Amino acid sequence: MFRFDLIKKDSQTAARLGKITTGHGVVRTPAFMPVGTQGTVKSMLPEEIRNCGAEIILSNTYHLYLRPGHEIIRKLGGLHRFMNWPHPILTDSGGFQVFSLGPLRKIIPEGAIFRSHIDGSRHVLTPQRAVEIQEALGADIMMCLDECTPYPATRAEAEKSLRLTLRWAELCKSAQTDHERALFGIIQGSSYLDLRRQAVATMAALDFDGYALGGVSVGEPKDIMYQIADVITPEMPSEKPRYLMGVGTPADIVFAVSRGVDLFDCVIPTRCARHGLLFTNTENVVIKNARWREDHHPLDETCDCYTCKNYSRGYLRHLYVAGEILAMVLNTIHNVRYYMRLMETIRQAIWEDRFAKLQKDFKF
Repeated sequence: MFRFDLIKKDSQTAARLGKITTGHGVVRTPAFMPVGTQGTVKSMLPEEIRNCGAEIILSNTYHLYLRPGHEIIRKLGGLHRFMNWPHPILTDSGGFQVFSLGPLRKIIPEGAIFRSHIDGSRHVLTPQRAVEIQEALGADIMMCLDECTPYPATRAEAEKSLRLTLRWAELCKSAQTDHERALFGIIQGSSYLDLRRQAVATMAALDFDGYALGGVSVGEPKDIMYQIADVITPEMPSEKPRYLMGVGTPADIVFAVSRGVDLFDCVIPTRCARHGLLFTNTENVVIKNARWREDHHPLDETCDCYTCKNYSRGYLRHLYVAGEILAMVLNTIHNVRYYMRLMETIRQAIWEDRFAKLQKDFKF
């Protein structure tokens, strides 16, 4: 089962409150999905992810297909049981990961031929195969296979890539056998707004369960990403969820919400945590800095996460400098909770019709 209900619109911006209902639970939108690439959000137990407020996570089709294999995961009860996460899961199609392989992959009309980054073995990923893998994993929300257009791209390159993505979307739609799960189409077109509009029109005619803006955060200047979100998001079907893939920083999220985006994912909170960059409501803390050595205060006085309730900045600095695994655990708990608190604050502001003020006052 899958349903999207639009609950409320902000009166001064395009921000909106919604609810996604899946077979594994409800997701309140706008929502941020922590990234669990290989069936795990790095350094976090599933219970910790849930305690931080996450209602949905993202996993990676490409990586799970290569290791341990989607058939193994199917035999072991599906991805939810495999990773002990009984809540909603979105799986990407593997398109971006194939794009990232560079010389190890070749794009053909039927799909992508690539060499595994693990052992060099040869594989073919077609649109039909991408859907088959995601159905085997048991994802609540599946993504169409797309070609992630590099930046910069000439208009001719962008047009060719978009034609391929649109054709693959049709094949993905035809390949879907389990209609209890959602399938989202991906809007490509590089930095060419007219191509993006063409993609929206074609994808909308295919009547997907939701739509994503792809091909951003691939090296383009931030103002181009903002322009794409600003212009194209309002043209995406308003009755379906809108997903901005791979974004982003807290400021990026606040901006995109103001344009009507409902779903986000990014490795920023977890990756920054592992590298000692921690988000707070007053500043971004580089925890290795000597200034925190004797600091007995919690990382963020306003934060209700396990880390802030139990540990000082001085202790977190000690763990990080000493290279202790616990540093990654506690840092990640905090950063994920920071993102969840941000989304909670955003949703409350929309509900109370004061999101415009939140956006104006937001500092990071």
